[in-house]
Amino acid sequence: MTGLTQVAITTRKTIRYGIFFIIFLTVGRIVLGASINIYKRLFPSPPPPATVKFGKLSKLDFPESPKINLTYVLETPEGDFPKLTSQSKVYFMPKINPNLLSLDVARQKAKSLGFPGEPQQISETIYKFASPSLPSLLEINIITGIFSISYDLSADRTPLDKKPPAGQIGTSIIRSYLSGADILPNDLTGPTEPEFLKLDGGKFASALSLSESDVVKVNFFRKNYDDLASLTASPLESNVWFIVTGSTNKGQQIIAGEFHYYPIDESQFSTYPIKTPQKAFEELQSGQSFIANQGLVKDGETLKIRRIYLAYYDSESPSEFYQPIYVFEGDKGFMAYIPAVTSDYYGE
Repeated sequence: MTGLTQVAITTRKTIRYGIFFIIFLTVGRIVLGASINIYKRLFPSPPPPATVKFGKLSKLDFPESPKINLTYVLETPEGDFPKLTSQSKVYFMPKINPNLLSLDVARQKAKSLGFPGEPQQISETIYKFASPSLPSLLEINIITGIFSISYDLSADRTPLDKKPPAGQIGTSIIRSYLSGADILPNDLTGPTEPEFLKLDGGKFASALSLSESDVVKVNFFRKNYDDLASLTASPLESNVWFIVTGSTNKGQQIIAGEFHYYPIDESQFSTYPIKTPQKAFEELQSGQSFIANQGLVKDGETLKIRRIYLAYYDSESPSEFYQPIYVFEGDKGFMAYIPAVTSDYYGE
């Protein structure tokens, strides 16, 4: 009996210590994993060197901006500069080359958009199509495909007789219009917040609500690339926008619009080193920024910068590359841009 008792005691101890050992291994693994994760957050591994395979980049094509003298003071929610990545992707934008069928393609596109007649040549690349029955015009660049639509409301105000559709319905009308002409890009999926407008003194002005508006304007922004938003030279307006009425006549539903779109090849990109937020802020202070929106800021003011972040700049002109920018947001609606890629990688 003594031998059996001893075996039982030994067996129980073995099981007990085995359980303790398994628990120790499990807890140790959890603690070790958590410790490693904390260490990686505190001391992240440096990213691989930037590939810079495109070589020198063309400078960003900012339009003329207001010339004002401001003193900038950093006052962000963090109380300091944000911690941002040290490199960012630059995407290739393929060039659109002319061909012998460019005019025929433009004719077919114009027909699909409701302008079936023969065009008037304005320049070597610009042609104008007139609606056969309405005071409406389509002007198109037969090489790049960019176009604009206009309607002469001084000659015919009937498109404004009915209240415009709700924003989402207006967006659907425009998407259907562009899809019908096979020109709705896949990456125009960014925010499409409608803007209510009313005709005031021959010009459109902001309206407070749909019930007070005559038309609805819809902007189509690009989707986020590399988790960064797309911004244009006018931050509140996309390069692709249209104005929709409440008319049931298809020729009178869209009375204005701009389609400045250039494709991005998502499969062709390269990483480039970018400036630190501190360096970009120094360039802002020295007057090297593009002021995208002056807001209510006046010359000579001291302006508090509330936000600093990265975005992509979507130019309304043809570009070789889709590039990142630093965005500075201040009080009174102020916004300014600085090229994000370090200056060494810009050509003349």
